[in-house]
Amino acid sequence: MDRLDDQLHKLHHDGLLILTNVADAVGARLVEQLGNKAVATSSAAVAWVHGYPDGNTLPLERLVSTVESIARVISVPLTVDIEAGYSDDLARVAEVVDAVIAAGAVGINIEDGAAPPELLVHKIEIARQVADRRNVNLFINARTDVYLRSLVPAEDRVAETLGRAALYQAAGANGLFAAGVTSEYEIAALCRGTTLPLNVLGVPGLPSLQELQTLGVRRLSAGSGIAEFLYGAMAALAKNFLQTGKLDSHDLKAFTYGEVNALLKPPGKA
Repeated sequence: MDRLDDQLHKLHHDGLLILTNVADAVGARLVEQLGNKAVATSSAAVAWVHGYPDGNTLPLERLVSTVESIARVISVPLTVDIEAGYSDDLARVAEVVDAVIAAGAVGINIEDGAAPPELLVHKIEIARQVADRRNVNLFINARTDVYLRSLVPAEDRVAETLGRAALYQAAGANGLFAAGVTSEYEIAALCRGTTLPLNVLGVPGLPSLQELQTLGVRRLSAGSGIAEFLYGAMAALAKNFLQTGKLDSHDLKAFTYGEVNALLKPPGKA
């Protein structure tokens, strides 16, 4: 049997790896039983369940406790979304990566956000050094927010994403997460333009599973979408129970990412 870290690498070269991102150990165990070949956390969902908004605010000890609890109950590879490393200080990023590996992760997501891509290059280099010291073949999935944050004009998105992909691959990344891309043409161009396995986010307008595989996509993530629906459903159930004393599951709908995140922002802050 291959080690879990080697398994995670192989899963990115064997069809389409579908990850229904989770927030806790129960969710992780559930999706494993449903057939997920690996388990991935949602950084937003993990932050929310601990009472923090998404956006590099979750204390490291809360993240580590979550990773430890998930790793304890599953037998498949675990990859953890560490946002932007929870810091721009490289020593702190190294501490975060080391801690999640020690807790049981064999993969990470790390993102560039609105920062210059060179910063993520340095973070990836640090993550690779930390993993090598721990003798873990860490799968580093580099997320670029070119699409999610509209960092460049629409006609430049493919070229900008591929330029960043080359930088991140040279730094030690193993995968490219182009979160927010939905166009078949752009997905195909990204798959052709890099040798990194392409990860896309399950958002409205995305091609079907079969089409994604044909285009060359190797990883599909739910992101925070499942958590958003669960909180929306909780609100509807709670409201109905307060009004009627009964649990009525009709007319359930998801909250948006913004609605959930806003619940946890301190009063008076935008």
